[in-house]
Amino acid sequence: MTDTTTRTSGKGREVVAFRVSGQDFCFDIMSVREIRGWTETTLLPHAQPYVKGVINLRGSVVPVVDLSERLGLGAIEPGPRHVIIITVIGSQTVGLLADVVSDILTVNEEDIQPVPEIAADEVKAYISGVVVVEGKMIRKMDLSRVLPTAIREVA
Repeated sequence: MTDTTTRTSGKGREVVAFRVSGQDFCFDIMSVREIRGWTETTLLPHAQPYVKGVINLRGSVVPVVDLSERLGLGAIEPGPRHVIIITVIGSQTVGLLADVVSDILTVNEEDIQPVPEIAADEVKAYISGVVVVEGKMIRKMDLSRVLPTAIREVA
């Protein structure tokens, strides 16, 4: 993928594009604090299966959510090529495990198409729209719905 800034006109919004289980997703770059390589996590007893554990981020304990598992695409067995996207969702800092960050794109509001009505409610729970870039369809994620309630309550 390439930056679409030169092909778009008007006010654009920057999004970070990434892959999870071979699928393309994006969300607003303003939610991203940093992107780091995979770090082993410390498991939390009785945590949801999609919570890989916690990491120490400069003195702060940050939960790491396996996006693939959370989205129902199967669990990722993380390795050195995977990344953790450190995000701020509301007042909570959360790491999101992904395969790779592929690009930073500038998209216009009119380029974001609504999720089709035929899509299941589970899909609409996490996806707020679809962006078409260079023939690829990238799902725009609603991060406020990805964060597990249990993590919000613990934090």
